[in-house]
Amino acid sequence: MSMLTPPGMGGKYRITGDKYPRMRRPSGRRRIVLAVIASAAAVGLIGWGTLQLIDVFTGGSKASAAGRAVGDCDPKQTADASQEPQQKQKQSQKQKPLPTPKQVTVNVYNATPRGGLAKKTADELKKRGFTIGEVGNATKTYDKKVKGTGLLLGAKSAADTAIPVLGTQLAGAEHRSDARKSGEVDLVIGSEFKNLTKKEDADKALAALAKPKPTPTASDKKNC
Repeated sequence: MSMLTPPGMGGKYRITGDKYPRMRRPSGRRRIVLAVIASAAAVGLIGWGTLQLIDVFTGGSKASAAGRAVGDCDPKQTADASQEPQQKQKQSQKQKPLPTPKQVTVNVYNATPRGGLAKKTADELKKRGFTIGEVGNATKTYDKKVKGTGLLLGAKSAADTAIPVLGTQLAGAEHRSDARKSGEVDLVIGSEFKNLTKKEDADKALAALAKPKPTPTASDKKNC
């Protein structure tokens, strides 16, 4: 053993000749890796916090809600949309067919002090295709008691058939049902009556009445 070998050391630490033991410091690679991981985590947290602040100040929640409104549909609305053909079919079945003017018999009564209005109005309705029944003065129940342009009076069954058809000829008239069983409709001329609706406008109203607007369905909603 060389005299340079410290007491109690041998083996690979034994110094022979001109060789000396190399006492290396522990490697710092582990600390470097841990430092890199910690830096990456810190950068990620800073980035996430920045995005949250951007959402708060720029209304990110509204944008995401808008994206959902455009992209995704409510499952319930989707199911409703699949049933639209059946709903439209049921709607068409429930809708009662409207009578033509010729199928509507109109009794014209004058409830104003002005003479000749009943006959004049009846003649004009006849020209427009309506069937005319009785023409004369109103009974005591309605004489000088009808405000507005007039009163359209008929059976309950005529409330959504004959009365609306006749109503296209006199704008602003009140619609009312009574207990009669017959199918004719009364037109009682009111105190504010001047003339029937212009024929051109009445024809447009009648055409629109024959093609009612469909009931809004799920596909009409903005969410989908």
